[in-house]
Amino acid sequence: MIRTFTKAACLATACLTAALTLTVSPHAASAAEKTDFKVCWSIYVGWMPWGYLQDSGIMKKWADKYGIDVEIVQINDYVESINQYTAGAYDGCSMTNMDALSIPAGGGIDTTALIVGDYSNGNDGIILKDKGKLQEIKGQTINLVELSVSHYLLARALESVGLAEKDVTVVNTSDADMIAAYSTPDVTAVVTWNPLLSEIEALKGATKVFDSASVPGEIIDIMMVNTETLKDNPAFGKALTGAWYEVAALMASDNPEGKAARTAMAEASGTDLSGYDSQLATTQMFYKPTDAVAFNQSPDLSKTMKFVAEFLFDKGILGEGAPSPEFVGVIFPDGAVYGDPNNVKLRFDSTYMQMAADGAL
Repeated sequence: MIRTFTKAACLATACLTAALTLTVSPHAASAAEKTDFKVCWSIYVGWMPWGYLQDSGIMKKWADKYGIDVEIVQINDYVESINQYTAGAYDGCSMTNMDALSIPAGGGIDTTALIVGDYSNGNDGIILKDKGKLQEIKGQTINLVELSVSHYLLARALESVGLAEKDVTVVNTSDADMIAAYSTPDVTAVVTWNPLLSEIEALKGATKVFDSASVPGEIIDIMMVNTETLKDNPAFGKALTGAWYEVAALMASDNPEGKAARTAMAEASGTDLSGYDSQLATTQMFYKPTDAVAFNQSPDLSKTMKFVAEFLFDKGILGEGAPSPEFVGVIFPDGAVYGDPNNVKLRFDSTYMQMAADGAL
């Protein structure tokens, strides 16, 4: 199961969420030194390690090392997990870069990308029925989850062949209905994600003409944390990061322990080891902190966030009353800022991932 709630609900409610969070005091999630922390996550191939961290005791081991307590909570509704994080109920939450910008950051909650876990590298794609080239999408009706990562992927695909959304007609379609919709004669094009993408691609006449591997590094999956909490409690960042990379190393191993860990994650996500490994194959996981740091410090990241901000602004979901795509400031590890430097609310910071890379945790 892949970010079902992200794509089904998240951005469709982002405007309401942003408006709601503006009614919450900016200090609702304000921090001070403390010992008890809570983070939340939802089902997605790249986020299954968070559940395993809790169940295996690895999180407790690392929390004990720093004299703190960290509770990791699964929330079945992805958008609700972000809403609760934004309202201050959790100190961290797994989410995509796009959702982090539109909801907590757009709603005024200063948020830091603590651990860049992966990016979609083929998990999201466009399928045409009885046509084999992306250019043939012009004039077609496209079924997708509106205002989602699928919508963003469509925008990037159209741009790549000199088209725009005005050249197609978008029909909002629930992820739960996508396979059934494709099976009807009237539906000739869909944008979706795995495992739905693979299931539809296997149907008669289906051709995948574009996928997220063509825009690598743009749909990013991250553990976001409250910036004030992290600043006042570095032990929280150290414990979370240390635990994550212990499990990441386990996942990357093909020894019995690694297979057992991935099997547990597979079962928790509703599949088997083979199914889970096939999803990992189209997910660029950063098993090593050095790889995550390199990605986080790449100049391509600022370009990606510019694309994302422009998409969100175009759809009217970049914070309430946003006057331009640069409404929210996004700061990168080198100190460069995209957007308003006086309204920095999203931070890509390599500090703790670098500690893990240096063996300093």
